[in-house]
Amino acid sequence: MNIVILDGYTLNPGDLDWAPISNLGNTTIYDRSTAEEIVERAKDADAVLVNKVVLNDLLLSQLPKLKYIGVCATGYNNIDTISAKKHGITVTNVKAYGPASVAQHTFALLLALVNRIETHSHSVFQGEWSASADFAYWKTPLVELAGKTMGLIGLGDIGTQVAGIALAFGMKVIAYRKNPGQTDNPNIQMVSLEELFKKSDVISLHCPLTDETKNIINRDSLSMMKPTSYLLNTGRGPLINEDDLAQALADKTISGAGLDVLSSEPPVSTNPLLSAPNCVITPHIAWASFESRKRLLQMVADNLNSFNEGNLINVVG
Repeated sequence: MNIVILDGYTLNPGDLDWAPISNLGNTTIYDRSTAEEIVERAKDADAVLVNKVVLNDLLLSQLPKLKYIGVCATGYNNIDTISAKKHGITVTNVKAYGPASVAQHTFALLLALVNRIETHSHSVFQGEWSASADFAYWKTPLVELAGKTMGLIGLGDIGTQVAGIALAFGMKVIAYRKNPGQTDNPNIQMVSLEELFKKSDVISLHCPLTDETKNIINRDSLSMMKPTSYLLNTGRGPLINEDDLAQALADKTISGAGLDVLSSEPPVSTNPLLSAPNCVITPHIAWASFESRKRLLQMVADNLNSFNEGNLINVVG
């Protein structure tokens, strides 16, 4: 089997072993591939592995040998699954490889907003503590999370992990999801979306990106939130109308936002959130702990091995 990895760098920049995949066949690895390079690089491939490379109908129609696409992520909107099915190509993805890492990063963003560790550390190294007349000072308000309400939009593997951490912090947890079924956790109260926006001190997004959830955070929903509240997004960038959020931050409609994803990645320099006040942004790294990426690589290999054996798992589309 000829295996081609078209954009392997973000999964494995060099700290992991490709052996679980390379042991399955003749493997060629590219750190990155442009749209113009895909056909030449994958023309002899039986299996292609991608993370964010886009494979549309035009490209798939030029790869007659291709039988399998393994997405090295949960989201697969970069694959034309209808075209893949038409061409007899199996597409798989990977789920639940990093809930703990994403939940951890969600709280890292929240703590960055309420404690401003970097701001105060920088102040110390700039000499402000040494020059201070007092033994303690703070450059921003400091907010205690205990007793605050965490509102979760989405309560899957990651949302459930975030709920557990929030409860450990002494927070109340409410949640909304499309499926109105109750959670097994008696400490999580299921509420309507409007109630969640109005009651939450922190809102964290953990729902999939669909036509229904795109721009679920917009001018109207932001206007329902408390002026002291915070918004977190480690899900998908387009869940948020970025112009509306930037305006809400400028107007102090809400207190702050912590984001690991944006609508376009890397972001264009004119993205309004890059200059918004009280906005913490990280470069889509919630998933990227060493442990999470190691699990992901093995699960990608397991998907491909199962395909080889005729025992399909994690098929999408």
